[in-house]
Amino acid sequence: MDYFPIFLSLKGRKISVIGGGEVACRKVDLLLKADADITVTSPELHPHLERLEQAGKIHWNNDVYQPSVLDHADQVWVTTNNRALNQSIYSDAEARGIWANVVDDRQYCHFITPSIIDRSPIQVAVSSGGASPVLVRFLREKLETQLPQNLSLLADYAGKQRDRIKEHFKTVDERRKFWESFFRHPQVELANCEHELDEVFTTLLCATAPSGGALYLIETGDDPELLTLKALRLMQQSEFVLFPGEAEDIFVDLCRRDADRAPYDEQSLFNQVEKHLSDGFRVCVLANKVDAEKVFRPLKTLTVAQHIPCL
Repeated sequence: MDYFPIFLSLKGRKISVIGGGEVACRKVDLLLKADADITVTSPELHPHLERLEQAGKIHWNNDVYQPSVLDHADQVWVTTNNRALNQSIYSDAEARGIWANVVDDRQYCHFITPSIIDRSPIQVAVSSGGASPVLVRFLREKLETQLPQNLSLLADYAGKQRDRIKEHFKTVDERRKFWESFFRHPQVELANCEHELDEVFTTLLCATAPSGGALYLIETGDDPELLTLKALRLMQQSEFVLFPGEAEDIFVDLCRRDADRAPYDEQSLFNQVEKHLSDGFRVCVLANKVDAEKVFRPLKTLTVAQHIPCL
């Protein structure tokens, strides 16, 4: 991992943008969405930046760059077309312990910006670390077609129900299972207003309490792309993942990140599974399709078991 993915709060932070051209326009527009306190340093401003300055949305330091403009900055964006100057600004920022981004010059960046899908408060960021911007653009286009347009509505509504759901369900596991049922409900995907969401929410809240343990027997192979959509969905729902051997592989990485994980051997597997089921966990057992029939045979006797073959 060349870059650690992170979301930063820039609300009220002092951001210094060096350069006043088209590149600066793009960066300033993005920073304004994060409610940053922006100062642009440049002897000239693009007309778009002029309008923002006149509207009081940004500050303008009408001057050439001097190292002193960084003295109170929390972050620096360098957008000039002078490579030597850009590198000098980067060095000045580094000497002050300030994160800097020299646009389109990854060697002189403490951080880089990803391609963003914005359904605020939901945000999806995709990056290739600068290796292939065209591929990232392609991935973003694919993701845009997959993500529902009402994500903002769903996120806002769910945030307002936090106290209500805590009163009804006392454990994190119960609340998680409820929300999974809610977000997978067909009416939720089609909802256009909070009233429609509230009808589903109330119906599910009054229904039977979330179910207990479940067992997912997932066959794997050599190619993770041969996993079925159902297998991926159940792997993401599982709270405990059991995998063969000591080393976690790509299939384990595809499971839910906050799930507990442990290796198994065939002799103790049945007992391991029974214990976790009795604790109410949804358990995922991974086995290569070559060994799956032998590994899964005793587990299929459990009534909560579902076997999902690999393609």
